[in-house]
Amino acid sequence: MKRHLIIGASGGIGSAVARTLTGDIVTLSRSANGLDITDEASIAQAFATLDGQFDTIFVATGALVIDGHEPEKSIKSLTAEALTNQFLTNAIGPALILKHALPVLPKDRRAVFATLSARVGSIGDNQIGGWHSYRAAKAALNQLIHGAAIELKRTHKQAICVALHPGTVETPFTAKYAGHHKTVPASQAAQNLINVMDGLTTDHTGGFYDYAGTEIPW
Repeated sequence: MKRHLIIGASGGIGSAVARTLTGDIVTLSRSANGLDITDEASIAQAFATLDGQFDTIFVATGALVIDGHEPEKSIKSLTAEALTNQFLTNAIGPALILKHALPVLPKDRRAVFATLSARVGSIGDNQIGGWHSYRAAKAALNQLIHGAAIELKRTHKQAICVALHPGTVETPFTAKYAGHHKTVPASQAAQNLINVMDGLTTDHTGGFYDYAGTEIPW
């Protein structure tokens, strides 16, 4: 039986993925386990409670508005606090999760480490500007995943490490910002992401893909 670890399992996407996957499901979240992804000691403590290894580790954490800082409409609205908070939550946190996940990723078989990114983190796809802190943090996350995947090949030859864009999902996270973007229920987004993860090979490791498995430019 395959084992799956879902980080951020109390959120809309994380909980939907946990419900949709089959096998042995282990979940970690702030609300249920006190996991604070911005605190490495908290991450280490959470991983110390885990037994065995996992075929899938899915990181569903993230935030668009932190401490009241809305996405910036202009560079004039940028603040050091907003930028720092975005990096802590959306780049540094998932990267530290990956750091502590290495011992629970098997070396003798296929394994997937996937974290939620966002298309707005694509530098090449950015045509309208704005949302500077969030965009920059997700771009940083993509770089961290890409670099880690290169290292992972040396020790976990069948491992796949990717960043995934789920689309615009109907959750409290996106309700205020969906605008004219087509949205999908969390259950559908979860199934889309699982389908993508199931179809990944080692040729995909280090990449950035959307909910249909299409590669997104850096």
